[in-house]
Amino acid sequence: MPPIDLSRRRCLLAGGALAIAGPFAELSRASQETTRRPSPTSNAREPFGYCFNTSTIRGQKLDLPSQIDVASSAGYAAVELWVGDVQAFVEGGGSLRDLARRISDRGLAVPSTISFFAWLSDDAARRAQAIEQAKREMDLVRQIGATRIAAPPAGATDRPVDLLEAARRYRQLLEIGSSIGVVPELELWGFSKSLSRVGEVACVAIESGHPQACLLLDVFHIYKGGSAFESLRFLNGNAMHVLHMNDYPSVPPRARINDAARVFPGDGSAPLRSMLRTLREIGFRGYLSLELFNPQYWKQDPHLMARTGLEKMKSVVRAALA
Repeated sequence: MPPIDLSRRRCLLAGGALAIAGPFAELSRASQETTRRPSPTSNAREPFGYCFNTSTIRGQKLDLPSQIDVASSAGYAAVELWVGDVQAFVEGGGSLRDLARRISDRGLAVPSTISFFAWLSDDAARRAQAIEQAKREMDLVRQIGATRIAAPPAGATDRPVDLLEAARRYRQLLEIGSSIGVVPELELWGFSKSLSRVGEVACVAIESGHPQACLLLDVFHIYKGGSAFESLRFLNGNAMHVLHMNDYPSVPPRARINDAARVFPGDGSAPLRSMLRTLREIGFRGYLSLELFNPQYWKQDPHLMARTGLEKMKSVVRAALA
């Protein structure tokens, strides 16, 4: 095992093992009460909601209203939009009010949005710019009814970070989000040299000391980063509102696999059934959001893609929780 600096060791000890569940329960209570939009399903067999991340049809190059229509017509309860697409829509003359109305009229929630502001950078000037970007983007997505925005380790993917300092910076983001009405979700990136493991993001969320701290995990990234799926049992599901759902093949190996290898849930080798049972046991009642980047899928009809993804997610959930 590589050496670990003292601050990282203290943080991992504070946030690790069985200690994680208790603090997360405390930190997440206010978040659950004030910012969480309940999942549209709530029963033992299907306790999760189903969301469509528009990356899944990114290669078809549809405009944003069409992406929303695809999610709705396929039967999803929610859509996870990319901030860059919302910005392009506005720059092209689109109205945020009309976009919000379209989302609402299609019966969709927006529990999460995807962005990449470099909030974790060690460069003070770059980080300050990222904070201003985060403010603008939080306000933007708030206007279309979104409640959360992803906060991956952008700005620090090339090196490990001091986890306690990361927690301080995450708290700053959370305080900004609280003033705007949008919660930044601490996102795991398995390919990054920072915040690539479940224990690391859990530690940062806990040590932020903020009641709205929450995690955005991803099946592919849990695998890519080397965490065991069994580690999820130490978390509290109330501090997780969206989980990116996908699967991955056994070949290529973990060291060489990339996002393009993602496949539909159930078509790969991920331990999805045991993972889903664990999610139910720890109290996760949020959205499973289908997030794929497979160029072969991008050659298909987007409506077929969306329907197939929903059917496969539901099939895996029902098999796991029967």
